[in-house]
Amino acid sequence: MDKKTLPASLNGFRVHLVGIKGTGMAAFAELLQRRGAVVTGSDIDEKFYTDEVLQRLGIPYEESFRPENIDQSVQLVIHSAAYGSDNPELIEADRRNLPVMVYTEALGYISSLTESFGVSGIHGKTTTTALAGTVAGAAGLEASVLVGSSVPSFGGFSTAHFGDRYFIAETCEYKRHFLDFHPRSIILTSIEPDHLDYFRNLDDIFDAFYSYIDRLPANGDLIYCTDDKGASEAAAHMKKKRPDINFIPYGLSAAGPYRVSKVREEQGLSSFSLDRFDRDFALRIPGHHLVLDAAAAVALVVRALEREGRGGEPSLADKISEGLLSFAGSRRRSEIIGEAGGILFMDDYAHHPTAISTTLEGLKKFYPGRRIVVDFMSHTYSRTAALLDEFAASFQAADLVLLEDIYASAREQADGSVTGRHLYDKTAACHRNVRYFDNFKETELFCRSALKKGDLFITMGAGNNWQIGKNLYNQFKKENLS
Repeated sequence: MDKKTLPASLNGFRVHLVGIKGTGMAAFAELLQRRGAVVTGSDIDEKFYTDEVLQRLGIPYEESFRPENIDQSVQLVIHSAAYGSDNPELIEADRRNLPVMVYTEALGYISSLTESFGVSGIHGKTTTTALAGTVAGAAGLEASVLVGSSVPSFGGFSTAHFGDRYFIAETCEYKRHFLDFHPRSIILTSIEPDHLDYFRNLDDIFDAFYSYIDRLPANGDLIYCTDDKGASEAAAHMKKKRPDINFIPYGLSAAGPYRVSKVREEQGLSSFSLDRFDRDFALRIPGHHLVLDAAAAVALVVRALEREGRGGEPSLADKISEGLLSFAGSRRRSEIIGEAGGILFMDDYAHHPTAISTTLEGLKKFYPGRRIVVDFMSHTYSRTAALLDEFAASFQAADLVLLEDIYASAREQADGSVTGRHLYDKTAACHRNVRYFDNFKETELFCRSALKKGDLFITMGAGNNWQIGKNLYNQFKKENLS
């Protein structure tokens, strides 16, 4: 077997995943197992929500990296991009001359086997992919789906299987990983500065997306958000270079079948219209950005059905509506933890200023009677330093802002140039009600007395402060049951 491929049949094939608890890696483990592979893995001993998913799947994994974890039965090693050649398990795989692939290479190979659709953008990839999968299932599209998060409408898993004709997957721009993917269609939600520990500047980010779009075959589809300046700029640039592909806009400012209109939030629903259909659609989750994600998902699925000659089915709009209404979000994306003591506890992965502000603004409209208390933990020193002013200004829709120290990434080390205190100082200069805490115990102690009936408490960020919300919910729930 070539070092950069998987076998044609995975039945009984033994694969070991290094960094298996990562969201993408855990989802890929699920996909491999679904296709018949025997999967094992390893990671650090810190607890993530993926622990629960892996345990439900019955996939064994070690919470340490040791050469012995690569037992004699392993035929292929796939590793997260967070781990390199100095990892003891990768050293062992090299010593034994085992085939080794980075996760994105393995995902790319899977995408080459069928007609594949890649969901991309700085924001909204996970939710849009989950929505596309949910709508695909409802509309009868024969697709398998991979999302970098667990999805309630997928039974709490990260993959769904409705057939083998298509493959829908979340694809990531970091280190240009999405260039391993083989797309027939691409959704482009947004482009703006991010991952500046890798990209030199915004032009470098655009170049990565240009290269990705250029991977589309002749007559491929670029489904892009006209309401996002970066996505629109990329589409305009590529129209000159690739007149052989189809450019399909969506959004409030779009022309054509996927123009969004009549957006309103009422009675726990976000409703909207698309010009292609003579009816309204609705979501049970808040936020204007979710409406845009839904429009992109519908466009992707309908385009595939149109190519099959099924785009005119009379029941299509009803099926799409049912799919959208059944969508309950995904793990760590406006996820409702529960309500206790009259306090609604939520968690969201938003780790970029734009995502923070749009999510909080959406919650403010969706829950107009609630005081919004947000606990935020910034992710990576490089992102925090590069977007410090933008982060500070992103909490305007919140009534009370609680800040934690920066959550370090495995790919960088702290040099003291930026800390959670720096973010606090900046935020306090433009928000009237901000607190900073050195550890989670301090935060929880403060919240026990500060939170009150009617509040919405939401943890935000790509760090591990979700534990705060979970602990507080359990404490308030226990107190109200006693």
